[in-house]
Amino acid sequence: MGEAPAFCFDNLQNGFGLKPKGLETSADVGDKTFVIGGADNDSTSYIGVKIYDKSTGKWVIPTVLGTKPKACKGHSAILLNEDRIMIIIRGSTPDDCIWFLEADTKYVKEQRKFWGTEVVAWSRGVRGDAEKPVVISGPSGVGKGTLINMLMKEFPSMYGFSVSHTTRAPRGNEKNGVHYHFTDRSVMEKDIKDGKFLEFASVHGNLYGTSIEAVEAVADSGKRCILDIDVQGARSVRASSLDAIFIFICPPTMRELEERLRARGTETEEQILKRLRNAEAEIEQGKSSGIFGHILYNDNLEECYENLKELLGLNGSAPTNHKPSPKGIDLPSNHSVSKIDNKILINCETPELEKASKNLIALDVSSLKGGAPGRTRGLNVYALDSFSDGLNEKLS
Repeated sequence: MGEAPAFCFDNLQNGFGLKPKGLETSADVGDKTFVIGGADNDSTSYIGVKIYDKSTGKWVIPTVLGTKPKACKGHSAILLNEDRIMIIIRGSTPDDCIWFLEADTKYVKEQRKFWGTEVVAWSRGVRGDAEKPVVISGPSGVGKGTLINMLMKEFPSMYGFSVSHTTRAPRGNEKNGVHYHFTDRSVMEKDIKDGKFLEFASVHGNLYGTSIEAVEAVADSGKRCILDIDVQGARSVRASSLDAIFIFICPPTMRELEERLRARGTETEEQILKRLRNAEAEIEQGKSSGIFGHILYNDNLEECYENLKELLGLNGSAPTNHKPSPKGIDLPSNHSVSKIDNKILINCETPELEKASKNLIALDVSSLKGGAPGRTRGLNVYALDSFSDGLNEKLS
């Protein structure tokens, strides 16, 4: 027997004398009640968050990380796994109707310590899985750019780069969203503070960085994201919530690296010496920091490339099709929600459907991966009649 359905409606009474108003919902996590939503007018709600601490009897406005849902015509909320709340947006687009508010996950607990205050974090729910991003680092001149270009040329439909952000102005024919996401410094600084960047650095007075959204966008397109970043950036990514593969490319010897740098003929003697000093530090960190799960030595380019492909599971024949982009869920404005074990049942009030059983959409949340402040992937969607026998047993 599964647990009885736990329906969650607007104006949910939580049993502590608190009754959310209008287009608000609430859910209890431990000794806290999370109230979600708020009315902009009679028909539209914003997705704000406030917390009632039952132990102190006080309200708290938390620090909110990640990109939050847009204003909507209403929503439903239901608690998952005692640490996150699923939000189902009414009347939204198929790829924007499922969201997760993390209330007490590992990521939120870490951020709570960092901020010294109450924290919540948003992530968008996505149907299906995605390949782990690949972080490739190594000193200047080691050949990582050449290896990445070889990979992109052989598997153009499988791999993609995230588009970095910068506060500098565009140069020449540079296009926003193609070469960089060009942004104001105040905007980027706020996004960094809000936890929306995996890594960032100040270079010659301008900020450069990789946003979580840019990496997730590559996965949304059905491709596997490659990040070509330095050791400092890799360290930041490792400390984030992003689940990635970390690869460090080493030269066979420092002497070989020096010869490669000099052969390029693009730097002054002073610049070469600086790059060599930096390379020694990077190689030491690459080998001993514990950041990288894999180290490849580029003493022979073709052999190193074959090793890279084997590591990425590409040592057989090249796949002809890449993974399709995960699709959203067509969700009507009128619906109600219940939960049975690891399945969320959405009762769609659509009388035009021929079969009553098809009025129910089921979301299997047993295989969720990733999370705030990016995407929560692994949603599996079914019509009720695809597993009705199992559900009937639980409901009987």
